[in-house]
Amino acid sequence: METKDIIYELRTKSGLSQEKLAQKVMVTRQAVSRWENGETVPNTDTLKLLSRVFGVSINTLLGAPRQLICQCCGMPLDDSTISKEPNGDFNEEYCKWCYSDGEFKYTSKEQLIDFCVEHMANEKWPAEQVRAHMEAVVPKLNHWK
Repeated sequence: METKDIIYELRTKSGLSQEKLAQKVMVTRQAVSRWENGETVPNTDTLKLLSRVFGVSINTLLGAPRQLICQCCGMPLDDSTISKEPNGDFNEEYCKWCYSDGEFKYTSKEQLIDFCVEHMANEKWPAEQVRAHMEAVVPKLNHWK
């Protein structure tokens, strides 16, 4: 889905007119109309405001052009698992389990890996395989570089 369709869908689901949405994000009604017609795309600051208004990530507003993964644990991210900053803004770099209220939960790679092994291992994926996978993935993530 394109940004124009996403904004239109979110606006109508929220019961907002173009005028009301424009007021919330401090633009003109014509700007909202241009977004919904695909003539323009909101700038970065406006995307942040739209993210807050609709409670979705900027990635979602842009049509999810890239698959986000937590840069601490490697978990795939979507709007239900993305962390938030203390002010409520989405932090599209981390999951809500690794980063919450402005703080990281894990202080070392080893602590994270031990936690993952304990909670991810099962009959189909033994602890040794989970550990080997996490030891290969975690050091490559931005948080641990």
